[in-house]
Amino acid sequence: MDSNVGTANPIVEPHDGMEFESHEDAYSFYKEYAKSVGFGTAKLSSRRSRASKEFIDAKFSCIRYGNKQQSDDAINPRPSPKIGCKASMHVKRKKNGKWYVYIFVKEHNHELLPAQAHFFRSHRNADPLKNDVRIRRRKNLAAVSKLFSAYQNVECFEGYIRNQHDRGRSLVLEAGDAQLLLEHFMQMQEDNPKFFYAVDLNEEHRLRNIFWVDAKGMEDYSNFCDVVSFDTTYFSNKFKIPLVLFIGVNHHVQPTLLGCGLIADETVYTFLWLMQTWFIAMGEQAPRVILTDQNSAIKNAVGAVFPGTRHCFGLWYVMEKIPRQLEFLSSWHDTFMEKFNKCVFKSWTVEQFEKRWWKLMGKFNLAQLEWIQSLYEDREHWAPTFVRDLSFAGLSTISRSESLNSLFDKYVQAETSLRDFMECYRIILEDRYEEEAKANFDAWHETPELKSPSPFEKQLSLVYTHEVFKKFQVEVLGAAACHLKPENEDEATTMYTVKDFENNENYVVEWSESKSKIYCLCKSFEYKGHLCRHAIFVLQMSGVFSIPTKYVLQRWSNAAMSRHSIGEKLEDVQRKVRRFNDLCRRAIILGEEGSLSQESYNVALGAIKEALKQCASLNNSAENSARNGTSAIGGGSAIEEYNQLSNVSSYEVSDPKGSNATRAPGRSGSGKEVASNENNASKKGKVAQAQAQAQAQAQAQAEAMVVGTQGGFQQMELCESSVMQLQLHNMVFQNLQENRLPR
Repeated sequence: MDSNVGTANPIVEPHDGMEFESHEDAYSFYKEYAKSVGFGTAKLSSRRSRASKEFIDAKFSCIRYGNKQQSDDAINPRPSPKIGCKASMHVKRKKNGKWYVYIFVKEHNHELLPAQAHFFRSHRNADPLKNDVRIRRRKNLAAVSKLFSAYQNVECFEGYIRNQHDRGRSLVLEAGDAQLLLEHFMQMQEDNPKFFYAVDLNEEHRLRNIFWVDAKGMEDYSNFCDVVSFDTTYFSNKFKIPLVLFIGVNHHVQPTLLGCGLIADETVYTFLWLMQTWFIAMGEQAPRVILTDQNSAIKNAVGAVFPGTRHCFGLWYVMEKIPRQLEFLSSWHDTFMEKFNKCVFKSWTVEQFEKRWWKLMGKFNLAQLEWIQSLYEDREHWAPTFVRDLSFAGLSTISRSESLNSLFDKYVQAETSLRDFMECYRIILEDRYEEEAKANFDAWHETPELKSPSPFEKQLSLVYTHEVFKKFQVEVLGAAACHLKPENEDEATTMYTVKDFENNENYVVEWSESKSKIYCLCKSFEYKGHLCRHAIFVLQMSGVFSIPTKYVLQRWSNAAMSRHSIGEKLEDVQRKVRRFNDLCRRAIILGEEGSLSQESYNVALGAIKEALKQCASLNNSAENSARNGTSAIGGGSAIEEYNQLSNVSSYEVSDPKGSNATRAPGRSGSGKEVASNENNASKKGKVAQAQAQAQAQAQAQAEAMVVGTQGGFQQMELCESSVMQLQLHNMVFQNLQENRLPR
């Protein structure tokens, strides 16, 4: 059928040889031509150069191009516009960078609809004044953008809404699930007004996407906003509930739940809405690093919402796709993985990575595979060589089973229903609270066991949290397997080569004594947050016996949630450790002398009682003065505990194993609380309860922004006076006092 249809503003018809500055310009021209003639367009294909990796070829077509390819026995066949139309425009790139029309096919095999062209999806970004719904949405967008600065790029977000809304996708829920969700959210909000939730409805007012986060999640993020994992595993693996999670890490290397979502699809719009909503809930504070799956829609959404955030792909997302994507290499799997792991994990420089990568591609003939090409193009998002300057806080591991994300797998299985998950949700929160409360309690009441005479180990034993200290301790002990070889030295810096016999690798370490600055090629400090064995060994051999303060991150310390910088406290903590060790040493000497006779024992016991009484009184006075009357941690409880211990036998020497010498200073009463495994569970609950009460008091003072639900929530109805739909993403922001937006 001839497409030569006249219009009020005729567009020049494409012809062979017509030039454009880029292939995007060529497609924009073809779209304008198609709109004037009356058909929709699509990007049919494109091709990159094998050498330069730049686009050199592209083909655009009518949306009815080609034939429907679907089996006749499909259970739920999807409608397709393809009817074998040949209309298309093929463009190629010249050597000078410009593009030209290589082949233009004008004829269509169907009727053209110039008057209805604006209904085609490719042309829906046209004049919004012709659609009253869009005008209303734009007005609401402007109003909401004044309330929430997160929505500054209104035009970009509006474009995603227009392109995706008409698809009509919605969450697949069982009967009663929508009511269950609303009741759960209302209950959570009643328990804590800072509970945040938001819903997204499609144009048929059916539930499409949901997000919620509890007050503890928002508090955790305010303390640990450096790295966040956006986990779509349950959705991608087709679990019964389309659940996605925002996961963080606290200073005990424990996962924190920073938000949950239920989504209908994996479109850019969905992820954009979810990221934007999470951003609002977190006080519009973007993370430094966000870890996700390798997904183009997620990549686009992250780039739009968090332009200043470093976007990386979790290693286990990449590693677990290898057997599926390279199934044809199954007989060579072990050999390939050995070479692949060497390239990925042992390439310390970009040059090493590039050389090993292309050698691997050539050996296994993989260079032309689309997935391999995408891995290489995105290498700066996942390969350790390119991201060693970032700390992932344990969220990026080789396999999911090793990741902190996997701790949520025990609550969510493939057949877990939404009702079951919502019942588990409170258990998840309670378990997280209990684990953190126990770790906090242990950190302040138990002294880590030292495994070497290293001054570095002693220095940080009371600074790092227990879990982080264990990791640092491994590096301290590993320094014994290192050998040092000076390379060159100038006035400011000395460079060493450190041979690590444990993994048979050489590492370059630079040390500047004048600046107290050390750098290792393995970038363990940047990647893990604490110094590596190679740097520790260089410090030790250089006569330095204290880790410089700049290499002790507050993020991994017991003072992680303090408002004061750890740099101001570290020397005080170190002095406290030294005093504690000195008193322990003197106590052992006193114990040896005092145990020789009953008379010397009585003298030593009396001296200890008197000294303890005076110290407790002195510390109580100092702390009461500092806290304006608040009782101290130690004080009378320490004397009471000691009296209880000494009253067991007034004249018999206690078992040396019962000594308090290994307990942290200033943590009186901890010995009995930690020693009894039988009472641990109940006391752990009390700690969590006290912590929750303190959090509730703090939260009550903060101004809360609550996001409610849209009336309709599928089959439910709410009073119109209590809610107001915001067309931006169909969220309803609920004023705490008036249950409505200010007008």
